[in-house]
Amino acid sequence: MTKLAYPEVRRDETVVDDYHGTSIADPYRWLEDPDAPETQAFVDAQNTLTRSVLDQCTVREPFEKRMTEIFDYPKHGTPFQRGSRYFYFYNTGLQPQSVLYYQNSIDGERQVLLDPNTLSADGTLSFGAYGISEDGELLAYGLSQSGSDWQTVYIKRVATGEALTDKLSWVKFSGISWTHDHRGFFYSRYPEPAKNADGTETDINLHHKLYYHVVGTPQEEDKLCYETPDNPKWMIGGEVSEDGAYVLVTISEGCDPVNRLYYADLSGSKGTFTGSLDVVKLIDNFDALYSYVTNAGRIFYFRTNLNAPKYTTIAIDFDHPEQPSWKTIIPEHDKDVLEWASCVNENRLVVCSLHDVKTVLRLHDLSTGRLLADFPLDIGTVGGFSGRRQDTAIFYQFNGFLSPGTIFHCPVNGETLVPRVFYQTVVNGIDPSALQTEQVFYPSKDGTKIPMFIVSKKSLKRDGNNPTLLYGYGGFDISIKPSYSVSRLIFMQHLDGILAIANIRGGGEYGETWHKAGSLGSKQNCFDDFQSAAQYLIDNKYSRPERIAINGGSNGGLLVGACINQRPDLFGVAIAQVGVMDMLRFHKFTIGHAWTTDYGCSDKADQFPWLIKYSPLHNTAKSDKPYPAVMLFTGDHDDRVVPLHSLKLIATLQHTVAHRPNQVQPILIRVETKAGHGAGKPTKKVIEEISDMYAFIAHIMGLTWH
Repeated sequence: MTKLAYPEVRRDETVVDDYHGTSIADPYRWLEDPDAPETQAFVDAQNTLTRSVLDQCTVREPFEKRMTEIFDYPKHGTPFQRGSRYFYFYNTGLQPQSVLYYQNSIDGERQVLLDPNTLSADGTLSFGAYGISEDGELLAYGLSQSGSDWQTVYIKRVATGEALTDKLSWVKFSGISWTHDHRGFFYSRYPEPAKNADGTETDINLHHKLYYHVVGTPQEEDKLCYETPDNPKWMIGGEVSEDGAYVLVTISEGCDPVNRLYYADLSGSKGTFTGSLDVVKLIDNFDALYSYVTNAGRIFYFRTNLNAPKYTTIAIDFDHPEQPSWKTIIPEHDKDVLEWASCVNENRLVVCSLHDVKTVLRLHDLSTGRLLADFPLDIGTVGGFSGRRQDTAIFYQFNGFLSPGTIFHCPVNGETLVPRVFYQTVVNGIDPSALQTEQVFYPSKDGTKIPMFIVSKKSLKRDGNNPTLLYGYGGFDISIKPSYSVSRLIFMQHLDGILAIANIRGGGEYGETWHKAGSLGSKQNCFDDFQSAAQYLIDNKYSRPERIAINGGSNGGLLVGACINQRPDLFGVAIAQVGVMDMLRFHKFTIGHAWTTDYGCSDKADQFPWLIKYSPLHNTAKSDKPYPAVMLFTGDHDDRVVPLHSLKLIATLQHTVAHRPNQVQPILIRVETKAGHGAGKPTKKVIEEISDMYAFIAHIMGLTWH
């Protein structure tokens, strides 16, 4: 491959920080200013270079054409009931954003409630948080511009479609929870920023607060319900109990599955809220997670990991809140991780668990925990569910690597389950019968067995020559479960590719112990697990290094960045999307401070050594071996993992690696405009980005489209 002419980039050698006696240079600090003309010129030059390479990728055009054809299938969200109405999201196929519909009965005529595609010409205005009043008459919804985490909340009448005058600004990381008198709702927001914030800024987010908004009143009159001024980094949420009699206030200090739990009586069974919250501090530490399930009067049920890393369900009597009086309803399972629980039909508990990264759905008795029935499921994931205490039936959506999605409707008024298909997703152009899924368990560096899904054609030949996409995440207690992906199936069908999903430590696949084994001072386990996955694929003749493309996003982007520094010889292509790359300064921007619970913080002398050892930005070129082909992806409105991470890394890689005589493969970045961390990205942008990614992989590997 012809060596590229990379843009000349200024290095400021005067920027040096002292970390506990260690001097660390940061020559591209100037790229942290997204509004600087020099930064914008850098982005333009990089995009021009990247596009010049992508224009040479012969697979680019047929992939996008095929992706557009196959992705044009109806996508039906899981219905949920409020009042007598049923609500759900639906996309006819290639609409930029999904549309919110409602029906006046389960078999009624579909009616549009809110179509965000009519609100912007380019489809970059998208849904955020939303909540529908208990009577099904009012919709409160957040809109996000260009994928930013910032939302503006509006209200609409369901029956008439009338847009009310309410407008709530500076909402971020918020739910919307209505009181049962339908007068208003709880939501969370930040103070108005000192300067305009549109998602391109990098300013740290502090002083999250819980408010109550009364319909028809200006935001200035919203009641401040709870704040923690002495702990500006804490985040606050409010959730009205299913009976409407209480509001539960949860406080988190980061992304760890732990929270403080407070509650307040809403003055009567109707849940009328008229004044400040008289908060009772039930759990006033960060020892465990307490996730509300339901309540029967003053008896509250929670999912928790207290002394139960695989989670359990407990009952707490608010009149006797002492821990010795707590009652275990669903004990911790020795193998399965309890992911969530929901009360239905007054005394039934639907419990979703994960068994070796595959969903198990069961029905229990609420008061005793007794197992009543197992839902019939294939190997895959329950990706959508709706059902509350007053509902006598539930909806759940099941999908897998080869199953695009089936929505089931199932009564839960007995001990026998008879689900019926409510909606069956059909995708034309992909023959699942020609494909197969297997799960293997391979040893990591320390001998720990790691699960990995491998999806391929049934005609797969184990000759060590198959192009392979190896995906991983490994962080924040997030489990990577089987899911349907048109682009991955096209990779298999038309490029003879293999998909490998490594369920590495740091995720939630086996509970909190698994999570902690890949965080803080043990973060290196994630990278070892991922590299061992590639080695397994090589040793077992699935592929070879030149034919392995690694991919991850966000924390998974960090995974890719760290692995190419540590084992550049193990991979042929590396695709890192919206990755956390500067592990010494991530906590200084937007919501990055919340990630210190998983990563640690360079401000602490005992944690700095963890971070400097693997930080992608600070460990480039430690090996003299050539790097794989690299493409970083980021968005100019990503205010979750701000673009400076990827910008500084690409500048560093091009300076330290790209100019080496032995570095033949390109090192590039693709910066998307009017796009954020991923959520809310319009369909056209999604297809374009995915097509660029696979075209680049095919170009580097010399694959032929067929």
